[in-house]
Amino acid sequence: MDKPTRANRITIRTVAEDAGVSVAAVSKVLRNAYGVSDALRENVMRSIEKLGYRPSTAARGMRGRTFSVGVLLIDMENPFLPKLVGGFKRKMAAAGYNTLIGVGEARTHVESALIESMIDMRMDGLLLIAPRLAGKALDQFARQIPVTVVGHHEPDAVAFDTANVDDEKGGQLATAALVQKGYRDIAMIRPTTERRPGDVWHKREAGYRAALSGAGLSHTARILDLSERPDEMNLEINALLERRDRPEAIFCWSDIHGVPLINLARKRGMSVPGDLGLVSFDNTAPAAMPLVDLASIDQQAEHLGAIAAKQLLSRIEGRTQSHHQLVDPVFAERPSY
Repeated sequence: MDKPTRANRITIRTVAEDAGVSVAAVSKVLRNAYGVSDALRENVMRSIEKLGYRPSTAARGMRGRTFSVGVLLIDMENPFLPKLVGGFKRKMAAAGYNTLIGVGEARTHVESALIESMIDMRMDGLLLIAPRLAGKALDQFARQIPVTVVGHHEPDAVAFDTANVDDEKGGQLATAALVQKGYRDIAMIRPTTERRPGDVWHKREAGYRAALSGAGLSHTARILDLSERPDEMNLEINALLERRDRPEAIFCWSDIHGVPLINLARKRGMSVPGDLGLVSFDNTAPAAMPLVDLASIDQQAEHLGAIAAKQLLSRIEGRTQSHHQLVDPVFAERPSY
C-alpha cells in the first residue's frame, strides 16, 4: 500500500470504514473503554496497523484525555530505575496509557522545563522519580496536572502523592545487621548533594542513627560524604580506604556508592568481609552479581512502580485526597559483612 499523502490523510473515519464499524466503535477501542469485545478490538487494531493511523494527541487532548503520561527521571545511569519504570509502565499500559520519558539531569531548571513541556503536551499525569524540585514548586505543578512522586518524602503534601520504600526502616535493617555481626565502629556514606528536605538519604540516616542508638552506640556514629560523580567518587573512596581511622564497617545509603566501594576495596587486596564489612541500599542488579555479592536493602522497585501507577490512575480519575504510601524494605543477604 502506498504511503498516504496529506491529501488522503488517514483519519479515524478511514479506520472505521476499513474495519467496517462505526467511528464511535473505533473511538471506544482507542480509549480502551469498558465493554469493548476482544473481537472488536482486534478488528480495529488490524485496520489501524494496516493503515498506519496515528491519533492526534492534541486533538484527543482538546476532547479530553490523551491517554499519555510522562515520567521524569533524575538520570539514565542509576541501575535501580529500570525495574521501577518497568513496573509503572506495565500498569499504565494495561489501563491503555502510553508512557513518555524525560531526564531532568538533577537540575531544577531542566526539570521545570520538562514538566512544563509535558503539561503543554496535554499529558494526563506525571511520575517524578527523585526530583530535585520540592515543596512549593512541586505543589504548583501538581495543581495543574496529576502527579505522583517516588524517591522523595513529603507526607504532608496535599496536591500530589508519594510512593516510597520505608527508607528509615531500611536504614535500621542495614545497620542492625552490621551490629549483629559484632561491628562497633560503623560509619554511613551519604551523597555530597545539596541538602534538600525530602531526600531519601535523610530517612536512611535516621534509621542508621536509630539502630546505633538501640545498640548503645550513638557516640560512634560517623557520616562520610562522598560525591556521586564517578571520577570524584573513586578518588574519595580510595582516600577513605587509605585512612588510618577507616571504620570497621560501612552502611552505604545507595548501591551508587556501595558497588564501587566493594570493588575498589577488593582491588586493593582487602577482604570484604574481613578487613571491611559492607551493607548497601537499593539491591540493584550490579550488587547481586556473583563477583560483587553485596548485601543490600531491596526497595521492591517493580512493586513500587505499580503502586505509583495505581496512585496516578486514581488521581487522573478525579481523586483529590492525597495518598502517601510506604513499602516494606527487604534485606537481601549476601556475604559482604
